[in-house]
Amino acid sequence: MPKHVLVALPLSDAQRSALQASVPEYEFTFAQTETVTLAQVLEADIIMGNVPVELICQNHHLEWFQSNFAGPDTYLVPGVLPEQCLVTNATGAYGLAISEWMLGLWLGLQKDLFLYRDCQTQHKWDAITRQVRPVAGSRVLCVGMGDIGSNFAMRAHALGAEVVGVRRSVRPGAPCPDYCLRVVPQSELDAELPQADLVALSLPGTPETLHMFDAARLARCKQGAILLNVGRGSTVDCLALADAVHSGHLFGAALDVTDPEPLPSDHPLWSEPNVIITPHISGRFSLAKTLDNIVEIFIHNLKLYAAGQPVDNQVSRTTHYVSGGSGGQRLVCGMP
Repeated sequence: MPKHVLVALPLSDAQRSALQASVPEYEFTFAQTETVTLAQVLEADIIMGNVPVELICQNHHLEWFQSNFAGPDTYLVPGVLPEQCLVTNATGAYGLAISEWMLGLWLGLQKDLFLYRDCQTQHKWDAITRQVRPVAGSRVLCVGMGDIGSNFAMRAHALGAEVVGVRRSVRPGAPCPDYCLRVVPQSELDAELPQADLVALSLPGTPETLHMFDAARLARCKQGAILLNVGRGSTVDCLALADAVHSGHLFGAALDVTDPEPLPSDHPLWSEPNVIITPHISGRFSLAKTLDNIVEIFIHNLKLYAAGQPVDNQVSRTTHYVSGGSGGQRLVCGMP
């Protein structure tokens, strides 16, 4: 019996044809996330795309779920997917789009460009008298060195910043990327914070990262530092962050994710002029290349799966990180 593959993504005809040609013996159904039906979900042996949880949890024979997110948190909740179901994510698809968002927001804050936009909307020709901040020579702390964090680290280094990476753990003797001064384990995070002009977070939402940046850790940050968060909003206590910016301890923040999300209209972060908030859009499909990358990753994994080989980007249901324990590898931006 051929495998039934459900793809719930806004694909072009060319992308659909490429998927069908990758494993011709499989049967493909194409749908949209918003309009996919229960019947389509129940027929599938393999699902690509974040179909509604209330539908996918009814498919008890699903063999493999390929998320189009880097962090498929809601699908990792016990009971959503069958125990035997493989889970893979879209690590490798978002590094370009999200790291460029980080770069743009960082530069905008450093050079007061958002404050000048505020002046423009008021038709005011007013110079901001404080000095702007340099990018070259600044210390950047990338907390999370997966696809997104590594891509941003490379771009920050290219602009002359000194970059330190933070990983959950660092293997003894592991080579340091040439765009980093060093890469340290998470246990050394607090020792690095007082030196960092920019703290860039790209962490998954796990019990381990829940409010990792609470009031106490924000207080350890360097006076005048900037915080970027593109991972999960739950990593940061947003009320504590509002206090840290309002008091002047932090210079500002750029957030594509918040806790809660959406951020309530009366939250104090909205009123801070040096805080820039976007509604979780740094990834998604705002950059056309991202969807191309997701399709390429799925084609890459489909060929492996059809050949009986371990697929890449397998996600641990306990840590929520890509794990090599079941075979396969973690993909990076531009791969496969």
